Amino acid sequence: MTSNVVDFEDILNNGFSDANTSIRGVVRARWERKKHESISNSLDCSEAENRKPLSTSDRFIPNRAAMDMEKSSHAILSFDGSESSVGERPDGGVSEDEELTINSVTSDMSEYKTSVLGIDDSNSRILSFADKAPAPKGDTVNNLQVLYSASTTSRKNKSSTKLINRHIPSAPTRILDAPDLLDDYYLNLLSWSDTNVLAVALSQTVYLWNAETGHIDELCNVESEGPDAHISSVSWIQEGGGHLAVGTSWGKTMLWDVNTQKQLRKMDGHSDRVGALSWNRHILSSGGRDNLIVNHDVRIAEHNVATLASHTQEVCGLAWSPDGTTLASGANDNKLCLWDATATSISRPRYELTEHQAAVKALAWSPHERNLLATGGGTADRCIKFWNTQSGSMLQSVDTGSQVCALQWNPFEKEILSSHGFARNQLCLWKYPTMAKVKELDGHTARVLHLAVSPDGSSVVSAAADETLRFWEVFAPAKAHAGKRGASDLPGRAKSKKLSRTMQIR
Repeated sequence: MTSNVVDFEDILNNGFSDANTSIRGVVRARWERKKHESISNSLDCSEAENRKPLSTSDRFIPNRAAMDMEKSSHAILSFDGSESSVGERPDGGVSEDEELTINSVTSDMSEYKTSVLGIDDSNSRILSFADKAPAPKGDTVNNLQVLYSASTTSRKNKSSTKLINRHIPSAPTRILDAPDLLDDYYLNLLSWSDTNVLAVALSQTVYLWNAETGHIDELCNVESEGPDAHISSVSWIQEGGGHLAVGTSWGKTMLWDVNTQKQLRKMDGHSDRVGALSWNRHILSSGGRDNLIVNHDVRIAEHNVATLASHTQEVCGLAWSPDGTTLASGANDNKLCLWDATATSISRPRYELTEHQAAVKALAWSPHERNLLATGGGTADRCIKFWNTQSGSMLQSVDTGSQVCALQWNPFEKEILSSHGFARNQLCLWKYPTMAKVKELDGHTARVLHLAVSPDGSSVVSAAADETLRFWEVFAPAKAHAGKRGASDLPGRAKSKKLSRTMQIR
């Protein structure tokens, strides 16, 4: 009886329990659906919490299709020897054997990836785009590029262009003896004509040296004026080269015709030696030790058209501007004066400039810029100064470290050549306006008192107290000039023994 009851209960439990799915209907009961929905909602919440990012600062990548995800995943999971825990020591380092092992494994992994997987990760990044950024369309216009293209191109051209530096020989191309050349800072004893004839005054005599033929002539001699008489200045007329002005120690200014070797006239106006001369077409200006400047009109009998008095000591430098509107004068009173061409005997200078601290002898007008004048001071000054003669302002001053005796501009480049006395006795070539020293020319053993430029502008001759004339190819490349032979090599006209002794080629 009892067993029958137990079997009946088992049948009821097994036949009508929830586990018996074989007889379940298609539609679930309401309580069962509610229970299933609650379980599903709890599962969804837990999954959402697991998927929630830990940080909200993750960057946004707009197009993952352009990423090489396989390579990036491989790079993340690839072996890194620095993370290996093999052979770690308490101090955090690894032994040499372990380091070699790590390097070997890393090298093998790299070779495996290259040969089998076809991945070259020598310069790989963990996340990198598979393709480069697309090129802009052909009709795209970059406004900034259009705006600045011209200036950019010019800058590139300037930076790529090399500065071509010409060769300047350090040694003179020719040396001439000039015995009895007076060692006097205040005189001007050298001048080169536009017909290529060099005039040099040696004590009481003026000699003419033809640079084309090498022939030497004695123009005049003042021995008859006394043992102390001497030539104190010479200056060729600007055009034609047929007339030479000669200043004397007794205050006379002579005008010579070099073709006929005759003196045309002798002009007075000074009571002491005439140390400076300068031409402005038919006007010849002379400066003397009597502190005066006299303008001579060589066309008329009454030649003295103006006597300019402003300096208080000997006038040692005179230079007319290329346009003929301004006369610059320098004197031993350390003063530079600028005179108008229309100045009369009662006129005052346009400007009186007193920045120099010593005698102003060296004067040179720029052939490149109008109203630009360069001046040089004596031993106590040693400066080259540049002036705007229109406004009277000083543009620049450079301390050369030596007495400035003469200045000459390069006709082709913005360069200026200076000759010096104490203490270097040399020539210096400067780049204007930076005044960077381009070249130093040594060779003279005494102060270089005078400079003159050849008519073609390529050669410069310097005369020094060591009684030599030296020719330098400083302004242009050396050119082959016909007839650059010495006086001793020339046939034809005979020369006196004194003349041969005076001018000899070394």
